[in-house]
Amino acid sequence: MADEDLPTDRRSPVGEPVIRGDEAITGERAERAVRFDPTDPESVTAAAETVRAFAEDPRTADNIDMLRGAAACAALVRAEGSYKAASERAGGPVTVPFIRKWARVHDLPRAIRIHVARGDIAPTAAKHIARVAGEARYQLAWTAIDNDLTVRQIRQVASDVNNGDTVEAALTSQGVTPGTLRTHLSPDTYRELRRRAALEAVEPAAVIESALRGYFE
Repeated sequence: MADEDLPTDRRSPVGEPVIRGDEAITGERAERAVRFDPTDPESVTAAAETVRAFAEDPRTADNIDMLRGAAACAALVRAEGSYKAASERAGGPVTVPFIRKWARVHDLPRAIRIHVARGDIAPTAAKHIARVAGEARYQLAWTAIDNDLTVRQIRQVASDVNNGDTVEAALTSQGVTPGTLRTHLSPDTYRELRRRAALEAVEPAAVIESALRGYFE
């Protein structure tokens, strides 16, 4: 179901710790969430230092640390005006591809970044989800979660999409069916779902689809 108002990229200010600063998602770490303001020279300096430290040893960073590094990358790019200038400002091992990839992660829509923060989507996988544009980002992210796709599979899907395949075709080539979701219902809801599907001579999925369309509208 297409939605013209569906946000497919970031809507909140660059560098703002919207997810990192949400206690419901990151717990006590929310109090220590850093805001990187691309218009504040001191904050930009802090962003450059954060990016360099992140690039020097990204393996020691967890999902929240990586979101902070991504925020610093995005803020530095906004402040410096280009990936190249941001890379030069950070210095050290910070390359243009590195800063570009992580700035794109910061640009992912909020619903996807929430799952990155919670650990449902590995930050290394989020880099590849961020390579695709539009609603394909959601399709790839949700399918990755529901089917336990590996980072390698996600990378391949992103490459196939960027080479002209639809996201559905690219996912199917990885052996998964887009839109497939396993869930649990209460016994009462399950019995009524099955009863109505039988009376209407349709599959339970059709009843669920109709109900959800009405709910979303």
